[in-house]
Amino acid sequence: MTEKNPDNINKTDNLAETIQNPLGAAPVGKLLRQFAVPSIIAMLVSALYNIVDQIFIGQKIGELGNAATNVAFPLSTSCVAIALMFGIGAASAFNLTLGRGDKEKALYYIGNAAVFLFGGGLVLCIITQLFLTPMLIFFGSPDNVLVYAQEYVRISSLGFPFLILSNGGAHLVRADGSPRYSMMCNLTGAIINTILDPLFIFGFDMGMTGAALATIAGQIVSAFMVFNYLRHYKTGKITAAHLRPQWKIAGYIVSLGLAHFFNQLAMMVVQIVMNNSLTYYGAMSAYGASIPLACSGIINKVGFMFFSICIGIAQGMQPIASFNYGAKKYDRVRRVLGLSLAAGSVICVFAFALFQLFPRQIIGLFGEGSDMYFEFAERYFHIYLFFTFINNVQPLSSNFFTSIGKPKKGIFLALTRQILFLLPLIIVFPMFMGIDGIMYAGPIADFMAAAVSALRLTREVRLMKSMDRDLNCSG
Repeated sequence: MTEKNPDNINKTDNLAETIQNPLGAAPVGKLLRQFAVPSIIAMLVSALYNIVDQIFIGQKIGELGNAATNVAFPLSTSCVAIALMFGIGAASAFNLTLGRGDKEKALYYIGNAAVFLFGGGLVLCIITQLFLTPMLIFFGSPDNVLVYAQEYVRISSLGFPFLILSNGGAHLVRADGSPRYSMMCNLTGAIINTILDPLFIFGFDMGMTGAALATIAGQIVSAFMVFNYLRHYKTGKITAAHLRPQWKIAGYIVSLGLAHFFNQLAMMVVQIVMNNSLTYYGAMSAYGASIPLACSGIINKVGFMFFSICIGIAQGMQPIASFNYGAKKYDRVRRVLGLSLAAGSVICVFAFALFQLFPRQIIGLFGEGSDMYFEFAERYFHIYLFFTFINNVQPLSSNFFTSIGKPKKGIFLALTRQILFLLPLIIVFPMFMGIDGIMYAGPIADFMAAAVSALRLTREVRLMKSMDRDLNCSG
């Protein structure tokens, strides 16, 4: 009687599990809705953390308060960069490995990511507390804004470990097939923030301090929800061994998450350069230094709110694309990519119409201002956000290449808009056009990044069609 090989049994069981996994069998459109809708809500909620603070701060303090939150925004971007690097990096590694049938190895990516997420937040918190004032000045804070920025960041930075764990951990939850719980983690924190903001800012008359405390409270609750989920992970129990940092595991996570990290890092660098440029060239214009800084901060956050919907679609696409690429089901990968592009395009066209038709009404939500304030805000909306209708192509492309295990292409595309195009333009254009040069740099960078991304995607789709034909021939 022939003895069965245990290795073959394991391989057979893993293959059966791969086939039965809904990510590899359920209709792609249904899966995308199932994963993308909670991701979109989670991203919108994350954007609302900043928007809600901005609205209440604008109503209580005015232009200087709005300018202060804009000065502090690079630190929020740093938190998101760390969260995405370990969160999406680990989620992609987890789903790719699960698609290949190795469940036990997949759990190490989740455990290691959780440790690095919280640890990264602690490190950033300590650095911020030690170098707070020089950092804020470096970020472009004028003297009359600095005191508000210091008050806000000194407290909000204490929440960085919880913010990063909740944001990054939401991707680990989603990768386990629980997109709704992932959404609830962010939604609960945002609701708490929204309730406490007016209570602390107006009820207790705490101003910037109240806004920061409200934000931290929401982040702590979200982080504990993520922690609780990881204790009962559906794919398998996460043990102490999974939590022990392993450089090989961490290296693979980072390689898949670097595109998102560099994209956020690039946004931070551009934000710092832009803040300094707005302050410098604004002082030389009729608008003064604080009006362009305040308007830019508000408009960028409003733009990011719609941009976050496109990112949410891309994040919803990630587990589907990763699993099916790992399982060599390239037709399903192409299908989810096409549906994601179409959905993002609809959102971006709607946002374009809104920004072009109702800029004054949008900026009016964030408090009162002078006629010059509203004049600059309207021009900024019309010019800087002109190519909003194609802004989904670049982030989705970058996310897609990371999802299918091609991080170098993802990193390149992540850097196109911010570093390769926008950064040089916002340095050079104002030398000849003054503050208008900053506004015109935006749409040119958007168009060029979308064109490069579309070319890369087209080549990859052709390659997957070729691999599909080879599989069919060999089968």
